Amino acid sequence: MPSPAAGARTGVYPGTFDPVTNGHTDIITRAARLVDRLVVGVALNIGKGPLFEIDERVALVREQTELIARASGTRIDVTAFDGLLIDFARAEHASIIVRGLRAVSDFDYEFQMAGMNYRLDSAIETVFLMASERHQFISSRFVKEIARLGGYVSSFVPPRVLERILGKLA
Repeated sequence: MPSPAAGARTGVYPGTFDPVTNGHTDIITRAARLVDRLVVGVALNIGKGPLFEIDERVALVREQTELIARASGTRIDVTAFDGLLIDFARAEHASIIVRGLRAVSDFDYEFQMAGMNYRLDSAIETVFLMASERHQFISSRFVKEIARLGGYVSSFVPPRVLERILGKLA
């Protein structure tokens, strides 16, 4: 990946995105307003027992970000990564790590992670975006659990993602 243009601000928004939710797309839309280039880093993280393989998650996130990139004029790249987030951010020439917060309970963990990342590389800032009110309770884990138990998750995920979830669980 070539270095960004001089003065361009690159941000990284990491997650497992298993599956990508309306909450994720809300954060991506809002983060795209803050940077010239946004890299959505899809973490391998097999420890979470993913419903979708890494290549499927990358493809689903790409589908969802194409419209956001066109509407915002921000370049949005989607790529898989494994390893330390700070190493991924450095490799992408990012100056910002974007983290979404749904509830106060998220803050303690995210605060600690931001502090550790700052100690590893003080040139990369962590920016927290609060989830929009209508998305504060959505988590990929809950979406998967509800879908596996036969509940309908159409209000939590984009239509194409819903189709893929239903196909996986059929």
